[in-house]
Amino acid sequence: MPEAPEPTQATAVQHSDFGRRVAARRQELGLTAQDLADRTGASEAYVRYVEEQAAHPSSGFCLRLAAALETEVDTLLGGAATRPPGTAPAAHSPAFLELSEQECRALLSSHGVGRVAVQLPHGPVVLPVNYTITSDGSVAFRTRPGSSLSGAAGQEIAFEVDQVDDALSEGWSVLVVGVACRVTDADTATALDDQAHSEPWAGGERDQWLLLTPRRISGRRIRRTTG
Repeated sequence: MPEAPEPTQATAVQHSDFGRRVAARRQELGLTAQDLADRTGASEAYVRYVEEQAAHPSSGFCLRLAAALETEVDTLLGGAATRPPGTAPAAHSPAFLELSEQECRALLSSHGVGRVAVQLPHGPVVLPVNYTITSDGSVAFRTRPGSSLSGAAGQEIAFEVDQVDDALSEGWSVLVVGVACRVTDADTATALDDQAHSEPWAGGERDQWLLLTPRRISGRRIRRTTG
């Protein structure tokens, strides 16, 4: 069983980031800490230590962690943060699947980061936004009043969210198309503020809500097949 080493101050931030990536990937797969311990041959206490403290696991344990989490060591170490997803080779026999609207809505979940595509006077742009899904299934996101994105109000726009798993060469994408409208009612804006799971990652005064009511939702999944 791996022993918990004494972390040094110089590596504390780096390895805390490593632990956060391990915990995030474990939760993404729906695993408990005990599940991960069973997969790696470690104790649950050590898995918790790696996730929550400034741990510096051995290279062998990092390899077991990556295999258990169906990812790569480089991804857990943060090396993948500087390159776009999807650099892994294609699977030997992939299946390309159309998703139902119900599956698309489930993948949109309640919030996350997606991309808004809009035609502006100076040309088309695609911008990442933090978004929230409202109770009626609309996509809500914030921007600065007077910004380029705020000019999308009244236009048909596209919103896209996706996920790529480089370890398995699998992924999915969901596309929502509809007309964006500016939220002008103070009560509605306050309700959206309360519902939002986080402040916009970009920071600044981004208090103008836009709502995208879906006219069309579609999605696709690429999945590895066997045989």
